[in-house]
Amino acid sequence: MNKRPVQTLAIIPLSILSIFGAGGNQNLISPSSGEQIVAEKEMSLANRYGNQFVNDVFKNNILLNIAYLSGKVASAKDIKWDEITKPSKYEFTLNPNKTFAFHQDVKEQYKDSLVKTTNANFNAQDGFKTDGYLFGDGVCHLASLINWVAQEAKLSVEAPTNHNFANIPDIPKQYGVSIYKNPGSCSSNQLQNLYITNNKSKTITFKFEYNNDKVKVSVVKLN
Repeated sequence: MNKRPVQTLAIIPLSILSIFGAGGNQNLISPSSGEQIVAEKEMSLANRYGNQFVNDVFKNNILLNIAYLSGKVASAKDIKWDEITKPSKYEFTLNPNKTFAFHQDVKEQYKDSLVKTTNANFNAQDGFKTDGYLFGDGVCHLASLINWVAQEAKLSVEAPTNHNFANIPDIPKQYGVSIYKNPGSCSSNQLQNLYITNNKSKTITFKFEYNNDKVKVSVVKLN
């Protein structure tokens, strides 16, 4: 995430499937009968940053972002960190020609197809943490993981601004995404977003898994 003022984000409603599991070391995501994993990538949350305090801020912000994405958290009053940091799973579907964007400020060409965002505001009011410099640090790592798996699945992906100003561990540099959303800077925000459009003839599913200090994202389709 860019070292800039913290942003705001509105929630876009969508009918989604959301399941958060109990604790334990079970394998949380596996394809159901008739499903095929098209692409699957993961990253550790133990190595987001070399300093342990900063790493924990990144980790908590990533998990909170996933909680907002799933609808488990809709505002700061919903945050229960002991629940957010438990092993969990979540999935959402994307119909043909529909678009997921990481935040709401989107380019004109995506406004009609947009059906899903992460639903998150990356600020203190919504419970995101700071490393002393920026609230919400770490969410670019989640966006980059999603970008990587979406490109591997050969979906239509646009990530206008690369995150090459800072390393993202576990993610090849070409998949790094800069995420930024600041009120009153719509045109700049549009260029620091992630757009994924389902260019397939069938509905695809994004599956998220948090377990054993790792986040895994899979793209699944029906056989």
